[in-house]
Amino acid sequence: MDEVNAKRAKFALIYMAVIMSVVFSIWNVLLNNFAFEKVEFTGSDMGDLQSFRELPGFLAFTAVFVLLFMREQTLAIFALFLLSVGVLATGYFPTKVGLIATTLVMSIGFHYFETINTSLTLQWLSKEEAPSFLGKVIGYSSLAGLIAYGAVWLATAVLKLDYVVIYSTTGVIGIAMVIHLWKIFPNIEGLIPQRKNLFLKKKYSVYYVLTFLKGARRQIFMVFAAFLLVEKFDYTLAEVTTLYLINKGANIVIAPLIGKIIEKIGERRALTFEYIGLIGVFIGYALVDDAMIAASLYILDHLFFAMAIAIKTYFQKIADTEDMAATASVSFTIDHIASVIIPVTFGIIWMYNPAIVFYAGAGFAALSLIASNLIPAAPGPGNEFVWSYKKQVV
Repeated sequence: MDEVNAKRAKFALIYMAVIMSVVFSIWNVLLNNFAFEKVEFTGSDMGDLQSFRELPGFLAFTAVFVLLFMREQTLAIFALFLLSVGVLATGYFPTKVGLIATTLVMSIGFHYFETINTSLTLQWLSKEEAPSFLGKVIGYSSLAGLIAYGAVWLATAVLKLDYVVIYSTTGVIGIAMVIHLWKIFPNIEGLIPQRKNLFLKKKYSVYYVLTFLKGARRQIFMVFAAFLLVEKFDYTLAEVTTLYLINKGANIVIAPLIGKIIEKIGERRALTFEYIGLIGVFIGYALVDDAMIAASLYILDHLFFAMAIAIKTYFQKIADTEDMAATASVSFTIDHIASVIIPVTFGIIWMYNPAIVFYAGAGFAALSLIASNLIPAAPGPGNEFVWSYKKQVV
């Protein structure tokens, strides 16, 4: 890819991340209170909703078939459009069936975008610059999310706007941004032709395992950590939004630093640090009885998200370039095997003892710690995991 296309590609990645952050962040920050106040959800109902939300993620492998007749960049833009439409419609259907339906529309867009965006990112960026740039992308998207959360706070705490107005406005803004994106970036050259079939490769085994465990941990955080704050500690929408604001504000500064740290210490050490921290966070969730400590754990948990950059850059270093799109599709399905099962089953467990849910999260983090230490110090082709080569590079 030449210098001009490289610059356009990076700007496009940032713009797409900003659109995703604005639209999804507002949907997400409103979700627990909307479901609790307007739809009268229980923890079990929330588990049902999240399982349906993750179903398109489980079917993300189908993206590789869509690419038979649609370019990757076109699919990414269309997916953002679909996401915005789903969010726009959310407030108009305040029933369990209605919320599940609009969530499915939103989720198809979300997961197809995330799948294709991963492929585009790893193709457009060099291996040397990927960690730092991915950190910058998280920083920009966090800034966009911070502005979005500020708008939610203004809309709810000051203007007292209804959920319908907020969801509708968010969807319209998202659609307008997608149209603008399409006009200024109709086509960026430099993509390597991708394989259009599904496959699993032994050399990607550790990547598959880390992806599966990440999906399991993420579901516990997304479904139950925020719900803990609302159900156990009676956090209002304004208070939950404040926590989101803190998270996004911290990521603006911390995520780019994490990208640079990963470049210096490598993926194995970065992930080891993350998983040790997450074991402590999940155990903290299980034991916490203080609202402020719970909020602190929630913020700390969110900050660890940026470390997931290391999983992507590890894959980029060991992968064949023509495998990016298909493997991104397959890995999202692997990610969502647990995501489809956990919300429903753990929602039932939640009704009996919420602490068990978080102890399970600590267990997933511990398994992730073990798997991360199978990553070589210097991963690359022929050096994919610790027993895939004769002599480890240190």
